[in-house]
Amino acid sequence: MEVRLDRAKSLIREVKDYPKTGIVFKDITPVLKDADAFSSVIEGMAENLSEAEFDYVAGIEARGFILGAALADRMGKGFIPIRKKGKLPYSTISKDYALEYGNATIEMHKDAISKGSRVILVDDLLATGGTAKAAAELISEAGGEVICIMFMVELESLRGRGQLGSNRVISLMKY
Repeated sequence: MEVRLDRAKSLIREVKDYPKTGIVFKDITPVLKDADAFSSVIEGMAENLSEAEFDYVAGIEARGFILGAALADRMGKGFIPIRKKGKLPYSTISKDYALEYGNATIEMHKDAISKGSRVILVDDLLATGGTAKAAAELISEAGGEVICIMFMVELESLRGRGQLGSNRVISLMKY
């Protein structure tokens, strides 16, 4: 497994000054384009959850949708989208949060999670932790329990893991 993740990691490209000056964006789209690399990432996520008992996988817009939906399919679970404000068609609950380059709001359908549901939260990258923290709070407010927060990539220097409290956090690749 490690060799296959090394290949995926080698495909991640850095885009300087995106989405604003001073940010070095980790672009995972080359990994998604490579069938073997993409499969190894989903396999790595699934292997880390082989003993976990959960009901749903929730993915954070936008790349968390890609990874989360593929993981949900691989694990035989339902998928819950957590989206940017104004993108969901039904009644929602929302949470404001800070990004490393601004502020934002995410939403989830009010009825997406039943009380007591056990949820794996997935996103592509852990930077400052604000987005994942807000998403975990949405899940909790809806009555769900976050079992694990999983990322493809973690930028350790930004210390986002510290924002996620006592939640179990798994990152497949670290920078």
